[in-house]
Amino acid sequence: MMIIAIGLCDNGSRRYIEKSKNLAPKATVFKMKNRERAANIALAGLTLAPLVLKVDPNLNVILTACLAVYVGCYRSIKSTPPSETMSNEHAMRFPLVGSVMLLSLFLLFKFVSKDLVNAVLTCYFFVLGIVALSATLLPAIRRFLPKQWNEDLIIWRFPYFRSLEVEFTRSQIIAAIPGTFFCAWYASQKHWLANNILGLAFCIQGIEMLSLGSFKTGAILLGGLFVYDIFWVFFTPVMVSVAKSFDAPIKLLFPTADSARPFSMLGLGDIVIPGIFVALALRFDVSRGKESQYFNSAFLGYTFGLVLTIIVMNWFQAAQPALLYIVPAVVGFLAAHCIWNGDVKQLLEFDESKTATISEDGDSTSSKKVE
Repeated sequence: MMIIAIGLCDNGSRRYIEKSKNLAPKATVFKMKNRERAANIALAGLTLAPLVLKVDPNLNVILTACLAVYVGCYRSIKSTPPSETMSNEHAMRFPLVGSVMLLSLFLLFKFVSKDLVNAVLTCYFFVLGIVALSATLLPAIRRFLPKQWNEDLIIWRFPYFRSLEVEFTRSQIIAAIPGTFFCAWYASQKHWLANNILGLAFCIQGIEMLSLGSFKTGAILLGGLFVYDIFWVFFTPVMVSVAKSFDAPIKLLFPTADSARPFSMLGLGDIVIPGIFVALALRFDVSRGKESQYFNSAFLGYTFGLVLTIIVMNWFQAAQPALLYIVPAVVGFLAAHCIWNGDVKQLLEFDESKTATISEDGDSTSSKKVE
């Protein structure tokens, strides 16, 4: 399990890639949209299925996580490269920052009333959940709204702090209405279904919005979190203790038939962290005009690593650091495929922050890396 803070945003000008010199634009976009829609339907059905059917929790974990990664990856394809990407320095600091946050939460639960801490966290995730859920629903809602509602920005400045402002569209306000009611239901009931829907929204938005920039940065991040996950699960009780105490949608819950252990859990970090690496592989494929070549390898590696995690967990009947199995599988499958094809140099030199793509007006656009 991982605890992460995800910055969420939505830019109405971002759409699926519509032009690429090596691809037939309309056919490619149509195919990608159909794949994403099919995965969305499957994910929604699987999420609701335990309400009416007995679903094996192990199979549910694997399918739900894989579908969330799949949807997030295809949503991450934009007509412009990301405006901000992670630097090597940020990737190296991430496990340290995560460790500080994790230990702080552990101490907080140890010395402060658990109910009080969870009450504060509920308020925080109520706001964050509205943002995540509305951003996830927005693409489906905006197609039914007037064009002006999707494009005209409204700027709201904070009272007494005029330098602080928030930009949004009418479409985002409409999308926030069902999100607000849903988060109110979650806050009042804390039902596992509400937890999972919010958790999946966080996962999809995290994979869609976060960019590693390059495979070198991705390797540094995954390597650091590989060690992080092993240390905090195997060598201390911190990770498991926080996961059980933390009453918030930072994990997915899968109903079981065991009254002693009513739910199986999977941390959102075990979906988002490998997911942003798999999404980078998909965008690398699209930038080269070879759709889903290395994405298939990385995604297969993620599936294999997750299955291996479930097997080992059931064998030893103990919590397992999922990244221990997922990271080597994702990196290994991608590396083996890349070496086989002789594309190592191209993959290592790929830098999304310097990639120029074609926007709708025909101008090339690029982005800068945050240092």
